[in-house]
Amino acid sequence: MSDTVTLKAELKKVSARAMQAKMDLHDLSEELPINWQKIPDLARVAHDAFALLEAKRAELKQAEQS
Repeated sequence: MSDTVTLKAELKKVSARAMQAKMDLHDLSEELPINWQKIPDLARVAHDAFALLEAKRAELKQAEQS
């Protein structure tokens, strides 16, 4: 049971990071063409954050089924 509790706490943190990356990318898009050079870096951060979020969700689902 503690595995799922730990995973849920991790998932909450990862989700918050993903949402922050999404908002950073959104904010940048509203400022375009200013700082257009940052697009690849912020997109990579958002991509990585959401990939980790998806992996953590799958890990939690697996733990809950066990």
